[in-house]
Amino acid sequence: MRTVPTDLPGVLLVEPLVHRDSRGFFLETYNERRYREAGIAGDFVQDNHSRSVRGTVRGLHFQVRRMQGKLVRAVAGEMFDVAVDVRRGSPTFGRWVGAHLSAENFRQIYIPPGFAHGFCVLSDVGEVEYKCTELYDAADELVIAWNDPQVGIEWPVSEPLLSGKDRAAPRLAQVLDRLPAYDAV
Repeated sequence: MRTVPTDLPGVLLVEPLVHRDSRGFFLETYNERRYREAGIAGDFVQDNHSRSVRGTVRGLHFQVRRMQGKLVRAVAGEMFDVAVDVRRGSPTFGRWVGAHLSAENFRQIYIPPGFAHGFCVLSDVGEVEYKCTELYDAADELVIAWNDPQVGIEWPVSEPLLSGKDRAAPRLAQVLDRLPAYDAV
């Protein structure tokens, strides 16, 4: 396994060791000791799996009090995955980083607590699995507009399929008073 730092401290790309032969492949998708040694600390308490069609954007989602770290991977298809630093006072506040994850490249992205998460499906269908360090709490969730110009994400789609919640999401500037503080993470 190899980890690759991104432009946002703490957000890591993971390239697992894939063993291939004529029968197919095998890889470890998670090994607590190895991931902890690579800088991905935290106890994962919930796994999620979503399926979406081409052009779907999900996000940008995060929790405020029970902040979640996420280890994300594509198990079918391809997606553009995004992390946004939403920690008030952070030197990288409001900045984003994106990565292509696919069932073929086996890459994962670790998004630490204090970051919003979203993704866009690039293939006909995409299935995403991700591990979370905190349980989902709908009352604690905040959503930021996928196309907030202050954040400026360069999405590979201009007219995405969105949920009602994502379509009505406020801009980052509209929720500043509700964001976690950098020193609280």
